[in-house]
Amino acid sequence: MKQKNEQSTKSFSLPSFERAHVLVVGDVMLDRYWFGEVTRISPEAPVPVLKVGRVEERPGGAANVARNVAALGAHCTLLSVVGTDEAGACLEKLLEGQRQITALLHRDPTISTTIKLRAIARHQQLLRIDFETSPSHEVLHAKLADFRAQLPQADVVVLSDYGKGGLAHIAEMIQLARAAGKIVLVDPKGEDYTRYCGATILTPNRSEFRQVAGGWKDEAELTTKAERMRRDLQLDALLITRSEEGMSLYRAQEVLHEPTHTLEVFDVSGAGDTVIATLATMLASGTALPQSMHVANCAAGIVVGKLGTAVVSREELVRDMGKSED
Repeated sequence: MKQKNEQSTKSFSLPSFERAHVLVVGDVMLDRYWFGEVTRISPEAPVPVLKVGRVEERPGGAANVARNVAALGAHCTLLSVVGTDEAGACLEKLLEGQRQITALLHRDPTISTTIKLRAIARHQQLLRIDFETSPSHEVLHAKLADFRAQLPQADVVVLSDYGKGGLAHIAEMIQLARAAGKIVLVDPKGEDYTRYCGATILTPNRSEFRQVAGGWKDEAELTTKAERMRRDLQLDALLITRSEEGMSLYRAQEVLHEPTHTLEVFDVSGAGDTVIATLATMLASGTALPQSMHVANCAAGIVVGKLGTAVVSREELVRDMGKSED
């Protein structure tokens, strides 16, 4: 199998994203941040006391994927489920302010909208608290009907699985999308990857891949495991994001490596969202996979330098790619 570092894409310029349309389906959540200062330890228990000075709320999960698609200038339709609660209303309001996003959020009165609450002091995360409930079967069935209706308008489909129960029909969604000739990207979760069989590209991070495939002692063994997974799941490609080792793309008879060019890692939360959103937007614009991978790697290098779930704009990508060519 041919292996190489991907260097030929360095002089590649970004295409126009104005006509690209990405359909994002998956688990949305509200990312809530409590920023403050710690000056003492609690007298009740040996834990720091955070005096909250500022609260921020951002769309998370699949909603953060949609934000990243929109930040690049492409149009995104987001399909998901929220509860009939304050967090669901807050998430809807946040998404209403995103001009490039059409949010189709089904309301399920039987669940609480997923919330990830992070307490932060001096740019360090002290604690994360999660609130989550799986959606009902009836709401998921209605979402599948919406998926069928939205599929013809999409250039690329992204299935963002955070393991919260919103993608119970993911196998059927993949079959429907591939039958319609659509590119299907999946950000996986959990130990059972058979449900993603037939997708175009799977994008696990290093630890997620290791959880399913087991460890490896060298690049040759990693390649063998990656090719076995790609073949068993009938994928066109497998993209493994590898943190400080960059990312590796496995296709039939070919492996491409993109080294990381991150200057400083500030926060890796949401980096996978940025990678799959950038990859999808590039592919929706008609760009070949190697060039799309290169740009997604650049986007990852930018977003890990930001705090919390964040986005990368087209302008930031242009500047960053210009620097890499110097």
